[in-house]
Amino acid sequence: MKLKLFFRLLAACCLLGFTFMISCKAGKTEMNSDHAWKRADKILNNIQVPEFPDRTFEVLDYGAKADGITNNSEAFKKAITACNAAGGGMVLVPKGKYLTGPIHLKSNVNFHLAEGAEILFTKDKSAYLPVVHTSYEGVELMNYSPLIYAYNQKNIAVTGKGTFNGQADNENWWNWVGKDEYGYKEGMPKQTDEQNLPRLRKMNEDATPVEQRTFGEAYNLRPTFFEPFGCENVLVKGVTFTNAPFWVMHPIKCNNVTIDGVTVSSHGPNNDGCDPEYSKNVHITNCVFDTGDDCIAIKSGRNNDGRRVAIPSENIIVENCVMKDGHGGVVMGSEISAGVRNVFVRNCQMDSPNLDRAIRIKTNTLRGGFVEDVYVKDLQVGQVKEAVLKINTYYGIYANQEGEFIPTIKNILLENVVVENGGEYGLLIKGREQSPVQNVKLKNVTIKNTETPLQVENCEPVIFVNTTINGKEY
Repeated sequence: MKLKLFFRLLAACCLLGFTFMISCKAGKTEMNSDHAWKRADKILNNIQVPEFPDRTFEVLDYGAKADGITNNSEAFKKAITACNAAGGGMVLVPKGKYLTGPIHLKSNVNFHLAEGAEILFTKDKSAYLPVVHTSYEGVELMNYSPLIYAYNQKNIAVTGKGTFNGQADNENWWNWVGKDEYGYKEGMPKQTDEQNLPRLRKMNEDATPVEQRTFGEAYNLRPTFFEPFGCENVLVKGVTFTNAPFWVMHPIKCNNVTIDGVTVSSHGPNNDGCDPEYSKNVHITNCVFDTGDDCIAIKSGRNNDGRRVAIPSENIIVENCVMKDGHGGVVMGSEISAGVRNVFVRNCQMDSPNLDRAIRIKTNTLRGGFVEDVYVKDLQVGQVKEAVLKINTYYGIYANQEGEFIPTIKNILLENVVVENGGEYGLLIKGREQSPVQNVKLKNVTIKNTETPLQVENCEPVIFVNTTINGKEY
């Protein structure tokens, strides 16, 4: 009797174990769950979009002149200060051309450009001093002020139908990158001179306090265009950004960011369209990106700085956007040391002979970090140069990029994706032997006209459901 009971219990345990394995397997492969997209919608519903009192502060009333010559820095500052002091409202910039230095936003201020308004940012570098707390390629420092800047503010907005023109070109800002194509000539100062970017890299390695990382004048590190730093409830709506010195939109350490109907048309060096960093609850929608670098690049600090700050970027939703030129459509990395999770991309169009990849993850063993839970669906891709999906854990365009921080990448889903011209690779994955890429799934994906359908190293077997590449079902 006891023996029968033992075998019954053993059989029950085996059945439970088998059922558990099936459930785990199903849970792992069924990434296309309604739960994931319901989670995305819940994130959207919880993002707080700032609202402003019905008060208007027109910059002309504070001495602004729309002649494209007069520097309006003081007039803009007075209007913003008055708006903030009154409890908030709209600072209105009417139609016309306005020259200015950096614009510093304050809480409860909506800086609004009327249709036909164009802000021209001065080429006088001294206007962007004194230095402020900012960041350069994932490393915090004291540097030139961003062109539009807010520090530890709440409820801020940049809206309207006007244009912000950074006036960067081969003679202003861009040549500091040190490349001939951007106006650099032998003997000119550049960011890679020893006292500039290499010094900042060393300060990162040595954990130098941020307040001691002083750059600015004579150090050739370009400012970002729009940077809310440590802000809550941020809105950018309707405006156009062009001719950026460096990254275009860079919300860093922010919560609740909405970027809606924005056009980025800027082809300078490192002209990423939007780079959320150490930020959460970010909604990027109805935008057009035509850029000199990544259209959207989600970041979380470079190397030791990312590990020091230790704030992952998470809950990022990108939808209804158009990506034209750029190194990648939606990218995670390379400054990613604090990790990225919960990225949702849907209903986007990507198409250009100058768009290198659609979805890209890039890191290495100096960056480390993690990427997990990336959901992409309803993507229309006309043409990409290199790959539809590229995951690279050996990323490096500088010197040695090998260290001791092994990145982890898992749970990547592409579904309902149609690609007309897949470029060099349909799927290009280069993981690490110590930490293979895990749980990549393609469902209802069609990739046409790609030279090499798959090149995959150190990755769990990719899961294909109703997927064809060059007409072959996988």
